[in-house]
Amino acid sequence: MKIPTTLKHKPVVTVENYENVDGRAAYHSDAKGLSLGLAQWNDRGRVDISAKVWRYTGEKWSRQSEELPLHRVLDLAILICRARGYFADAYRFPKLYDEAAPQIDRIGVQGDAMTVSVCTENPMIDEDIRLFSEALSRDDEMLAERLHLLSNLLQEMGYGRRSRE
Repeated sequence: MKIPTTLKHKPVVTVENYENVDGRAAYHSDAKGLSLGLAQWNDRGRVDISAKVWRYTGEKWSRQSEELPLHRVLDLAILICRARGYFADAYRFPKLYDEAAPQIDRIGVQGDAMTVSVCTENPMIDEDIRLFSEALSRDDEMLAERLHLLSNLLQEMGYGRRSRE
């Protein structure tokens, strides 16, 4: 299925078979494609690039398709990495987090920092964090494959350390 090119988001680079690799929903996903392109919110004289997940209901392109600025996609990748690292050692806490200090990290970005914390305002946090941890563990192989690929691509681009063998 071809990603539409007549809508406000203008695709430039696409993955039109995303439904075949969409994690646990592979081969039966409503997320049919991914694209990087010109953002739908562009104003005259200003052009931003965005990433978009294209969803298809079986009859039409869904309004639930998501478009994100590229920096937010990277911020989400950073958050995923930090959460995954945190949960590798969360077993040390009876509730999988330190109730007295729920902050996980502060990650410096653009002169400030993203504060990463366990959401203690969630009234079901004790159950939800357990379910999150179990799902993260269950999906470890799938996530690890993508993180290794991302790491290799970043190294090829000159980010990070390269091992010299």
